[in-house]
Amino acid sequence: MSAFKARRSWLGALAAGSLVAAAAVAQQQPAPQGQQPQAQQEQASQTQVQLSSLRQAVQRLRDQERQLAQEREQRFRAELQRAERAAQEAVTRRNNAEARSNALDRRWTENEQRIAETNTLLAERQGNLGELFGVTRQVAGDASTVLQQSILSTQFDVGDEEEGRADFMRRLAAARALPSLNELERLWYELVREMTNDGKVVKYRTPVKPLDDPATPEDESQTRIEMDVVRVGPFTASSNGQYLGYLPSEKTLTFLSGQLEGEFREIARDLQNAPENAGYQRAIVDPTASGALLGLYVERPGVIERIEEGEVVGYVIIAVGIIGVLLALFQAGYLVVTRLAVSAQLRNLNQPSPNNPLGRVLIAFRGDGKRIENAELAELRVSEAVLREVPRLERFQSFLRLAVAAGPLLGLIGTVIGMIITFRAIVASGTSDPRLMAQGIGQAMIATVLGLGIAIPLLFINAGLAALSRGVTQTLDEQSQSLLAEHTKGSA
Repeated sequence: MSAFKARRSWLGALAAGSLVAAAAVAQQQPAPQGQQPQAQQEQASQTQVQLSSLRQAVQRLRDQERQLAQEREQRFRAELQRAERAAQEAVTRRNNAEARSNALDRRWTENEQRIAETNTLLAERQGNLGELFGVTRQVAGDASTVLQQSILSTQFDVGDEEEGRADFMRRLAAARALPSLNELERLWYELVREMTNDGKVVKYRTPVKPLDDPATPEDESQTRIEMDVVRVGPFTASSNGQYLGYLPSEKTLTFLSGQLEGEFREIARDLQNAPENAGYQRAIVDPTASGALLGLYVERPGVIERIEEGEVVGYVIIAVGIIGVLLALFQAGYLVVTRLAVSAQLRNLNQPSPNNPLGRVLIAFRGDGKRIENAELAELRVSEAVLREVPRLERFQSFLRLAVAAGPLLGLIGTVIGMIITFRAIVASGTSDPRLMAQGIGQAMIATVLGLGIAIPLLFINAGLAALSRGVTQTLDEQSQSLLAEHTKGSA
């Protein structure tokens, strides 16, 4: 196209040049008369030569233009044929795609119909399987919690290649499809195995986690100790006389923070060393099935620790109780010795002794040995002697009664202080976490127990002292009345 345009431009330029040359020749000055015809002839001949060459050039250019047009037409026809073939191919692909789409549409419709028919047939054939599926999920959910807390997992969940019992139950409880026959069989098997082994005493070997185990999840297997363990149903596990607790999160046994002593350990050893078919054996049973009660029993605080929980109020209560007990013991000893001396004096009234109340009363009545003629004076002298002995016989009883009354009141003060501490913990934390309230509640309860603990014994001790003192006082009254009666009879 560009070549064709270039040639046409060149042709136009050539023609224009020829015309300009002819015009220039024509405009030349006329030649002299003698030479004018000859010059015209030469000029005419030159013009003819130029026009002939121009025609030839134009003819060549036309031929070239015709050839370029033919080539251009051939290229256009070739491009048109290629476009027609591409259009035919596109139409063919479109027709094929439409046919495939129609086929897939028909297949989709047929599959939808088949799925609907299959679902209908499945619903018909399921029957009560839907209800069975619901029951299976409920049973699996309940069993997962039981198996998670069961100490039997240390015996059965020992391999990593199989799904654990509790994990299997949780997966079955969360399933959205009907369980397979294998899953139903395993559900039945795990439930039956758990029930049958709950009533067995089994000795087996299993890893035990020591206390204060610093192991990380990567090397925790290296810190476990393989031990022979005796399991009493789902309740208690022991090894070499030491009782074990169960860690549900790790599915392993561990030593308790403290151990039972004395007879309890002997029972565990005898149970582990007992031969098979040995008959009945004594055993310790923890119904919590994880060693919780055994742990509480081992970690229970001692007497000193309980007293320390009561803090200042507890010490005051104990001090009052100790003082009361010491005074009561001193008075009880005095009353026992006095009663023995009075009993001895009763056997020998003619020789009064000043080392006992009865002897002193007899000495006060008889005076210097002269007979008192006035009965009223004799009665007053005897009454005075008896009243002089009563304070020593009833000594410290008023303090004991005060201690009996003050013990519960002091315990109430400790209770109030403990409640104040508890409420402050609640306000400070913003929650009612039992661990935060344990200190205040413990102080409140310990103070109450200590108050009642000194009041009740001192109440009985005071009653015993009162009985002893009343016995001696009654003896003095009887003997004084006897003396007065004999004096009145002698006066008459």
